[in-house]
Amino acid sequence: MKQYLLSIYQPDDVAPPDNLDEIMRDLQAVNDEMRAAGAWVFAAGLHPPSTATVLRASANDVLITDGPYVEGKEHIGGFTVIQAADLDEALEWGRKVATVVTLPIEIRPLTDG
Repeated sequence: MKQYLLSIYQPDDVAPPDNLDEIMRDLQAVNDEMRAAGAWVFAAGLHPPSTATVLRASANDVLITDGPYVEGKEHIGGFTVIQAADLDEALEWGRKVATVVTLPIEIRPLTDG
């Protein structure tokens, strides 16, 4: 089975929705469904982009800067890694996550190796 990354994109500087507890409960139910189906590998939420540290190789040194790699209006707030037979199956899981969190989900296959 191939592995896929389901990235959850959320807008910057937006207050959490009033029904966040309900969303998290429903997301846990989808994660449990993925586990039962043998698709779930792992998932995690991320701290805000302001907590990021970026390292850039430059000549013989590595430059370290605070903040996100790129400025944007949204960021990856969390992700799930799943295993699926093909992209169609990964898309079905992505649809379920998108329906629950009501945020854009990007699905990408992981490379072998």
